[in-house]
Amino acid sequence: MQNNKAQAQQNAPLIKHAGFLEFTRCPACFFLLFYFTISDPDDRIILFALLKNKENHTKGLVFISMKKGKPSALLPIAVFLVFYLGLGIYSEYILKIPMGFYNIPIVVSFLAAILVACLQNRSVPFEEKLALMGQGIGDKNIITMLLIFLAAGTFVGVVGRSSAESIAYFMLSWIPAKYAVAVLFVVACFVSTAMGTSVGTITLLVPIAAAVAETSGFSLALCVASVMGGSMFGDNLSFISDTTIAACNGQGCEMKDKFRENFWIALPAALAALALILVISFRQAPGTPIVHEYHLLQMVPYLLVLIGGIAGIQVFVVLLIGIASGAVIMLGTGQTTLLDMLSSMGSGTSGMFETCMVAILVAAMCALIRENGGFTVLLRAIHKIFRGKKGGQLGVGILVALLDIATANNTVAIVMANPIAKQMSEDYGITPRKTASLLDTFSCISQGILPYGAQMLVAISAVHELGYELSAFEIMANLFYPGMLLVSSLIFIFVLPDRKNAESNA
Repeated sequence: MQNNKAQAQQNAPLIKHAGFLEFTRCPACFFLLFYFTISDPDDRIILFALLKNKENHTKGLVFISMKKGKPSALLPIAVFLVFYLGLGIYSEYILKIPMGFYNIPIVVSFLAAILVACLQNRSVPFEEKLALMGQGIGDKNIITMLLIFLAAGTFVGVVGRSSAESIAYFMLSWIPAKYAVAVLFVVACFVSTAMGTSVGTITLLVPIAAAVAETSGFSLALCVASVMGGSMFGDNLSFISDTTIAACNGQGCEMKDKFRENFWIALPAALAALALILVISFRQAPGTPIVHEYHLLQMVPYLLVLIGGIAGIQVFVVLLIGIASGAVIMLGTGQTTLLDMLSSMGSGTSGMFETCMVAILVAAMCALIRENGGFTVLLRAIHKIFRGKKGGQLGVGILVALLDIATANNTVAIVMANPIAKQMSEDYGITPRKTASLLDTFSCISQGILPYGAQMLVAISAVHELGYELSAFEIMANLFYPGMLLVSSLIFIFVLPDRKNAESNA
């Protein structure tokens, strides 16, 4: 009898917290909330609340039930990291397969993680798990993200690489040779902001950087590193960058607001990096300038997209303007035919398919992890480590940077971090625009210096194809922008005061 009584007492709900909280539900209603939370044997935290209006009329007793969470709920993420990161490192550094890290199918890795998530929590029927994944995928922000990805791919397919080359050769032809490396950095900043892709910018400009190194006498490592640094600047700020799209839609903020928040972090870092490049450049005698044919008219679509984005025009409208103007210019100048352009548009959208599929699978996986209480565990651990609003901002940055180091893909890292970062922003009182900016910035910092990141591997591969030898560590020693961006970000978080007026309008 005593044993039964003791067991009943052990299983009985325990009151954890109680108190009063005043809050506003709407302009016409002011409620007084009496609440207490209990912990029950089913691993749920239940909030009971008594609501009253200002006339002291009871509105009723309500309750909210949520999972307490277990660390095992995060197992799908661990499975993904072991499968993707482990096999990637094995292929790249043990089997010595060129670009081996990117030969591991990321979609298959996420499918394995989703399978593990489905096998967890047997109390939830499989049909209900499918419904949960469907709700996660069907979120408005996910759908918007997918459509913007495809529209951005179409734009890049229409304008092609010749437009970006025209920008590069135009600037190099007008600037003295002693400023050639600085110009490479500025060109990479502009081209990547216009194109929305760091890898595409590196692929385009590294051959030009090699030519600059050959004719000017500057080191190849410095020239390539300057292109990589500038590429990450645009990857961070561009309105059509997949990282910007993912961060803004994940946090529910306007791209123009994220750009304004992000610009004052990235610009000082870019100016500091540019100053360091100029100091190095002035220490040696200049060579001969680069002269190459270019077409100024082909720059117009990029300029229209850039101006439209800064002006705050709706992103779909901006991309449609860019696509239409690019099509008219490319066809009108005879740079392509209609059939070739349609083929290029198809190639541009196809290039976004894997990114779209990753966004879909991450949304499905996160829906199951959230149901199983994984986010509760993660957020509880984050709250123990990072205190206060500034600590919360640093926590968002470290979270996405660690995910990027694990996945070597800053877009995937942002998509994975989005739901956790959104909850953190609510808990710590961080505005959506600032959270999106932190996600994009810190992921670019880590991605920009990863020796096994796509940007580094593509740069080294392009150099090798041109007959030169260059290692990742030689490039990393000359990568100034990611380091300056980290310093600027920390100053932004811990030194500069919050802009209260801007935040109140967020």
